[in-house]
Amino acid sequence: AQELKAYQDGLAEFERKGTQVLGISVNKPEANRSFATKLGLTFPLLCDTEKKVSRQYGVLSFLRVAKRTTFVIDTLGIIRHIDRGSEAMDTASAQLACSLIGPTQAEKLS
Repeated sequence: AQELKAYQDGLAEFERKGTQVLGISVNKPEANRSFATKLGLTFPLLCDTEKKVSRQYGVLSFLRVAKRTTFVIDTLGIIRHIDRGSEAMDTASAQLACSLIGPTQAEKLS
């Protein structure tokens, strides 16, 4: 919860960098809706109830819950930065990674 609140608090800065914040949880949609409302989240909180995304990104623990992880993914779908565990609770490195990526060559041409 703490990291999601931190991302909500820093949402304006991410948006200024032209990035989008998404949360992904292995919980059911009803639980995610309630959780998002309780925390006042305005960014999407997606459901991975079948744990496919968590497994593909290597964050599913042996207890079958997703480990706290932040991925910065560029517009081409390339992972450019990863924060794990307690590092994922601080938005500073993800924000820095977002500003270092800059627009892709395709975006420059459009």
